[in-house]
Amino acid sequence: MTIRIATFNMENLFRRPAAFRLENPADRDQVLADFAKLVAVLDKPTYTDTDKAEILRIVTAYRAYEIYDPKHPDPKGPPPIVINQSRPGKRTGLFDTARPPKTPQDITATGRGSWTGWAELGQDDLDMTMVRNTGRVVAEVDADIMLTVEVEDRLTLERFNNDVLAEALGRRPYPYNLLIDGNDPRGIDIGILSKHPITSVRSHIFDTDPDNPADRLFSRDCPEFEIQLDGSPLVILGNHLKSKYLDDPELRLAQAKRVAEIYRAAAERTPHVLVAGDLNDDPESDALAELLVTGVRDVMSHPSYHGEPGTHEPCTRLQDKIDYLLLPPPLWHEVQHVGLETRGIFAPGIKSFDTVKSKLTEASDHAALYVDLDL
Repeated sequence: MTIRIATFNMENLFRRPAAFRLENPADRDQVLADFAKLVAVLDKPTYTDTDKAEILRIVTAYRAYEIYDPKHPDPKGPPPIVINQSRPGKRTGLFDTARPPKTPQDITATGRGSWTGWAELGQDDLDMTMVRNTGRVVAEVDADIMLTVEVEDRLTLERFNNDVLAEALGRRPYPYNLLIDGNDPRGIDIGILSKHPITSVRSHIFDTDPDNPADRLFSRDCPEFEIQLDGSPLVILGNHLKSKYLDDPELRLAQAKRVAEIYRAAAERTPHVLVAGDLNDDPESDALAELLVTGVRDVMSHPSYHGEPGTHEPCTRLQDKIDYLLLPPPLWHEVQHVGLETRGIFAPGIKSFDTVKSKLTEASDHAALYVDLDL
């Protein structure tokens, strides 16, 4: 039985604050400044008339009183700032949600302790042009099992599975998908799509940093997904290590060391353990050395692979390689083919899908990496 396993940093399957889509940086900065000011005022124990006037100004300027319904979207888009009143009404709300506030007197709360709720940045719905192109990548790879990186939550993955893969692209949806929320405050998580039953998942979101025991170790998680096949169970360790933005190579190295420990423990249960995902480091890095010393091998070093050396745009250099499928020795000899799907990327030298016309419409700036195994 041939099984295709893939990893893909989808990059677009999470919603972003609507303010981040503003083209003018000054407009974006103004929203963020007003949001910070609103949060500071709302946190006061007592609201003065001046405080209420300031709350009213921001709430009305950004339509923060509106409840955005993506099925019936406002032409102006979602509100950039939202007041989420968990128990709206004059007794426990910031204002009476039966009508938008028009005067400071409509701010019925007298201080932070007199209402239940909070302010948050309004979020845009998923950009469907980008998401459809993401779907094209997934459909073209047609993996039996695909690790998905940078996905907001399981229901987003489910919507992508049903609304994009099945409805928009006419492909058979994956019968199984799973995701556990990780440690990233932006909601960037690691999930999995599978044609075979997912029998268990072990999360490592509570692992602590050896150098800072009060901190979580993994930026996202290192979930252990167990897949039921005909023979030995297959375990995939999903990863998205610390990015190089505000780089912390020591943290990434500590994460890799822990992944190596998790791999060794999993390998005692089954010989079929893969390390997969976006490791945010190149093959010659210290972080990769910690993983390779366990005996796993990078599928892109297999003789059957003849593509570009990198997985991140422009994919032309070894330094562009940050996505991995690392196989244990028992599976290395079962490799039939290794491939890289780059057509979802918009970059010089890459032949993109005809629907990928700019950076704003690319599926991701990562390629999807896959391997065919004879199991």
